[in-house]
Amino acid sequence: MTCAMDWDLVIFDCDGVLVDSEPIAHRLLVRALDEAGLPGAREHDYAAFLGGKLTEIRCAIEQRFSRTLPADWVERIYEQQFAAFRRELEKIDGVETVLDALDAASVPYCVGSNGPPEKMEVTLGLTGLAPRFSGRVFSADHVGVPKPAPDLYLHCADRMRVRPARCAVIEDSPRGATAGVAAGMTVYGFAAASDAVALRRAGCHAVFDTMADLVGLLGCSPA
Repeated sequence: MTCAMDWDLVIFDCDGVLVDSEPIAHRLLVRALDEAGLPGAREHDYAAFLGGKLTEIRCAIEQRFSRTLPADWVERIYEQQFAAFRRELEKIDGVETVLDALDAASVPYCVGSNGPPEKMEVTLGLTGLAPRFSGRVFSADHVGVPKPAPDLYLHCADRMRVRPARCAVIEDSPRGATAGVAAGMTVYGFAAASDAVALRRAGCHAVFDTMADLVGLLGCSPA
């Protein structure tokens, strides 16, 4: 495909946008809460956890239920997630078509995720996407402040030497969309497994359900 797109950088969230990890991660989080004796927490709104860091989720659960979780609670969940990812993880359907279109249009792209680098090394590696983002994987751990703060996305733009206003962000969570908007970027919300209304309220420029729709939304046209 030969395309022309009017972007200097496209930033992809990782979980739920590049790799279909959110259902697996949420299932294991619910199990961990059950095992910790907090079955009521599993009824917490899925959107409240979507796109969040486990360390922040832990703090929120402890505060809400006035309980202290085990010191290794986060580490144990990551171990379980990595094991499940090796058995089950798939890339998001159609995402490589989007990357091919960006390559054809000579538009750079990178990853900006709340997840730790070690997690993305596993998920992108297992799905075969790692080579496409070599040297361009950025984590909230690099800036010390997770989404919905804009710091991570501003860090992506700075590292890639692009003005924020020239960046498109692909997100599946309202907190991530909020971060992109606050960074002065144009955000596209992937609603295949997310709340489209919440994504629009967070300021997404457009909301889409399949990756096949994203190429056109980004402005791909025959060159």
